[in-house]
Amino acid sequence: MSFVIRTANKKDIDTIVLFQIYMARETEGLELNEEIVKEGVKNAFNTPNHGQYFIAEDNGVVVGSLLITCEWSDWRNGTVWWIQSVYIRKENRGQKVFKRMFEFLKEKVTKSSEIKGLRLYVDKRNTSAIKVYQAIGMDSKHYDMFEWFPFEIC
Repeated sequence: MSFVIRTANKKDIDTIVLFQIYMARETEGLELNEEIVKEGVKNAFNTPNHGQYFIAEDNGVVVGSLLITCEWSDWRNGTVWWIQSVYIRKENRGQKVFKRMFEFLKEKVTKSSEIKGLRLYVDKRNTSAIKVYQAIGMDSKHYDMFEWFPFEIC
């Protein structure tokens, strides 16, 4: 497979929305509201500090997507990119699509004086994703993530 990794554009919105709905269903058993997700994805495109999507394509077909959001690190005097909303089409899993996307992001980080590193979080039940992240050299040895939200999304 010859994957191309690129910055997403507004033509990719519908695909990204579907990928997010599929991902929530598969990994957390959640049924997301498509209209809300679509507005959220649009807002990421319309408000640059909300995030930036990247796409993996195979012969013009979108096979994966992810979202980068930014965290300021005073310890590093720079930005840490958070990888979020990762989805790879079922039929393309096992083809190292995410690994290629991760390598693409790592190259951007190493060439930047502003971006200091990459982080992501994963649902503890998503064991297949955890294995992929470990296989590409990521680890969870430093931090556990805690969260609080005033309401559930579903």
